[in-house]
Amino acid sequence: QVRLVESGGGLVQPGGSLRLSCVASGMSSMIFKLYAMGWYRQAPGKQRELVATITSSGGTNYAASVKGRFTISRDNAKNTAYLQMNSLTPEDTAVYYCNAGFRSEYWGQGNQVTVSS
Repeated sequence: QVRLVESGGGLVQPGGSLRLSCVASGMSSMIFKLYAMGWYRQAPGKQRELVATITSSGGTNYAASVKGRFTISRDNAKNTAYLQMNSLTPEDTAVYYCNAGFRSEYWGQGNQVTVSS
C-alpha cells in the first residue's frame, strides 16, 4: 500500500524558512522516479491550490505567489520530495499536502504551516 507522509511543518515568523518533506512508502525507488510530485495547500475557507510540481525528469512549475521564494526538489534514491520555503508571509499559512501522480494518484495527510509573529 502506497503512503505519502509529510513532515517539517510548524510555526515560523514572517520572513522565516521551513522545509517540508514527503516520503513515499510502499513503492520502489524505480517506481517512485516515474511519479510527478507536487505540493498543494489549503488555507482556511479557501480551495486547495497548487503550490509547485516536479516531473519525473526534474522539470518544475510554481504558482505565481511562491515563485522565487519556494523550491521543489526530489531525491529518488530516498523516495522523497521536498519543498523549501523561504521568505514566508502570513499568506502562506495553510495545510500543505503532498501529491504523487503517475498511473495512480496519492495524497499525503497534510501538514500545517503557520506563519505568524
